[in-house]
Amino acid sequence: MAKRDYYEILGVPKSAEEREIKKAYKRLAMKYHPDRNPDDKEAEEKFREVKEAYEILTDDQKRSAYDQYGHAAFEQGGMGGGGFGQGADFGDIFGDVFGDIFGGGRRQRSSRGADLRYNMELTLEEAVRGVTKEIRIPTLEECEVCHGSGAKSGSKPQTCPTCHGQGQVHMRQGFFTVQQACPHCQGRGTIIKDPCNTCHGHGRVEKNKTLSVKIPAGVDTGDRIRLTGEGEVGENGAPAGDLYVQVQVKQHAIFERDGSDLHCEVPINFAMAALGGEIEVPTLDGRVKLKIPAETQTGKLFRMRGKGVKSVRGGAQGDLMCRVYIETPVNLNDKQKKLLRELEESFGGPAGEHNSPRSKSFFDGVKKFFEDLTR
Repeated sequence: MAKRDYYEILGVPKSAEEREIKKAYKRLAMKYHPDRNPDDKEAEEKFREVKEAYEILTDDQKRSAYDQYGHAAFEQGGMGGGGFGQGADFGDIFGDVFGDIFGGGRRQRSSRGADLRYNMELTLEEAVRGVTKEIRIPTLEECEVCHGSGAKSGSKPQTCPTCHGQGQVHMRQGFFTVQQACPHCQGRGTIIKDPCNTCHGHGRVEKNKTLSVKIPAGVDTGDRIRLTGEGEVGENGAPAGDLYVQVQVKQHAIFERDGSDLHCEVPINFAMAALGGEIEVPTLDGRVKLKIPAETQTGKLFRMRGKGVKSVRGGAQGDLMCRVYIETPVNLNDKQKKLLRELEESFGGPAGEHNSPRSKSFFDGVKKFFEDLTR
């Protein structure tokens, strides 16, 4: 009887990725597992077919051969198919299917090193213009004596006698076969009987390293800069993690940033507000003149185009937004007080006509309010 197509057995297209094949495998293995179908020879056979198809299609070399030659690639002493015998341990097979749910595969892979985070505070000027800074970080690096093996020179790690190098042990819990990390070797698959004196068998040592970090112009609070491979070195020769530099911009004494725009408050006296004039205001590139028109009211917002920030993400240069506030003078001398009283009298006294638009509007409203009450 001709064998069924492996893709057909799993119900996936020939273009299926490994995750699709694995998903189909888990679903069908659960459906046809002998523990769910006792004394059902047909379900048992289908389970074997599913397992065989999975083993071929998740092995790149075997899948390539199957795609090219079909089942003939594994006949007459070829590469070997599903590897099933009459004594197959369905508990172990089922454990393989769901191993990644209950603690990983049979052998623990060398894990990539941990990512690290460094919080960097910048002034607004540094963030806007960009800067290169040196940082010193504690990290784990490969032991130079044992080159990461953890074993003393002249020796090497030995296969764990408990899990026989698998890194996992199986525990039967009712219907499920649960895999967990070997308690003897902590999932490594090997044990070190003669540890390195420098790293004490860990393969890694704690060190401080200094890095030069280039901060691009225009960064802002919350931005992250990734330095690939500058995190902790991985175990057993695995690649190192990454270092993430987290940017925090300090509060500025004058400016407040809002995206690409800068905001600042500019105090002026009431004489300039009434008569108009020019005042110098700061920008990140130096001082510039701001023209104040006559009869300017407090809270008036002036925009100075192109005096803001160019974002690290691109786009046009932002603007500087200047909001003016009229300050009441303090510590007046006798002459100034006399002049102010003369000015007040020219307005008609404290309760006379008001030349200020908001004052006039307010007092007109108050007058109407009381007139309405007396009607």
